[in-house]
Amino acid sequence: MGELNGKNVIITGAARGIGRTILELFVENGANVWACGRGGNEEFENDIRVLSEKYNVWIKPVYFDLSDESAVKTGVQQIIKEKKSIDVLVNNAGMAHGGLFTMTSIDKLREVFQINYFAQIQIMQMVLRMMMRQKSGSIINMASIGGIETAPGYLAYGSSKAALIYATKSCSHEVGQYGIRVNAIAPGLVETDMGSYKSDEEVQKIIDRSSLHRKADPVEIANCALFLASEKSSFITGQTLIADGGRIYV
Repeated sequence: MGELNGKNVIITGAARGIGRTILELFVENGANVWACGRGGNEEFENDIRVLSEKYNVWIKPVYFDLSDESAVKTGVQQIIKEKKSIDVLVNNAGMAHGGLFTMTSIDKLREVFQINYFAQIQIMQMVLRMMMRQKSGSIINMASIGGIETAPGYLAYGSSKAALIYATKSCSHEVGQYGIRVNAIAPGLVETDMGSYKSDEEVQKIIDRSSLHRKADPVEIANCALFLASEKSSFITGQTLIADGGRIYV
């Protein structure tokens, strides 16, 4: 029996990268999943059909763009209208951005915050109404080590992730009385295309300053999500699990 047998899970950004890896690990562990993405494509729908049949669970695609508040609302309402329990929310989708402080426009800052923070809060607020009625649930927000440790050139991204970390802790204090846990994961460098905006030189410097001297495999981050979604973390809430390979800051 899997760690999430029979649980119903929402995963945003489920079509690729860390989200796609979380999707497969969760269904392998018995979860049913609403797999959320920006837009549909035949390859993704074939992919989830194969996974559904392989692990004997249901996987339903749900499409909405995090930059569009009304689309987020419509997408989450589509899930809620099914009147199934929502046991786990993995707020994984987001956008990366690099740019010096003085070169980051307010418009770009708004765009990054809309996707990395405001949309995440909106989804949490809608899902929490269901979880509060159930008196159970686990929310996992995908933050970043960039929201904890500062570095030049990451005003928009780092600030948005720092805000998400604060919201995670704040929310956990409010909803714990309903049996709901709220945690975050702060990955360092992961072997996905999300970090492609960094130069090879910058990536190598980060690797050189880490204890493990490598990037994470996406499954290593997915395993963190599985732990926080499962009953093995039943007394953990309001925490940010750092998975950065032991990065050393100088």
